[in-house]
Amino acid sequence: MKRFFFALGIIVVLIVWTGTFLARDPGSKQEISFLVQQGEGAKDIASHLQEKGLVSSAPLFRLFILATGITGKLQAGTYIFSPALSPFEISRKLTAGDVARERITIVEGWTIKDIATYFSGKELFHEDEVLAYADFEGYLFPDTYLITKEEQLKDVIGRMLENFEIKVTQKLREEIIRQEKTLSDIVIMASILEKELKTLEDKKIAAGVLWKRLSIGMALQVDAAPITYEKRGLPKTPIANPGLTSIEAAIYPQESPYLYYLSTPEGETIFSRTLEEHNTAKAQYLK
Repeated sequence: MKRFFFALGIIVVLIVWTGTFLARDPGSKQEISFLVQQGEGAKDIASHLQEKGLVSSAPLFRLFILATGITGKLQAGTYIFSPALSPFEISRKLTAGDVARERITIVEGWTIKDIATYFSGKELFHEDEVLAYADFEGYLFPDTYLITKEEQLKDVIGRMLENFEIKVTQKLREEIIRQEKTLSDIVIMASILEKELKTLEDKKIAAGVLWKRLSIGMALQVDAAPITYEKRGLPKTPIANPGLTSIEAAIYPQESPYLYYLSTPEGETIFSRTLEEHNTAKAQYLK
């Protein structure tokens, strides 16, 4: 009889071990989206895991999380699971809130409209919803972000603004003040440089040209901002969201004898000292 109960105990241990620590399909490459809704209990979660083919036994999975005291720690959200994960690994992700994240990349020089189109194309947020944040144009820092499907737009926008605050360091801000400029002026100038030029070297020289034009009361006349042909001075707001190199170029312009520049169809920047030189360059490169 003792042998019977001993053998039975071994069988029970093996069943529990298999149902708790062994993956249902260790070699699987399949990825399955799994949603845990707010307020959903351990019983429903375990049942849905079994329905999705992620665990072999819902009762055993539920028994495990009850025994380990993590029932109240399971977090809502959208997860990416695989049959190659063991129930133990699945439970660890659920308690850690290791939800699915999507990589998004905001490109340097994008406008708020570009961002709105991008988010809409990824079915993350509606265009109109994004365009409501147009007042933050220029400060939505271009970078790669990891976001969750549950994240709200205001939180994503907040992270971009926070990233701007981090990247534009106190040292840069002190230099802006030393030059008796405003952060707004720098961002507007940087947004023009971002749209007009490619390399850091060209951006720094062009920044020197444009700041020089402003200092002598000359119109900027940049193609990226048509308003600068009609009115002198900087545009009232940024025309795009510049990256750090453009911001630094706006803060640290390079002095030069130039007063004009143009970009060739191939992307090369041609700088000129006089209007006569500039007109010659236009005739040569912009036929």
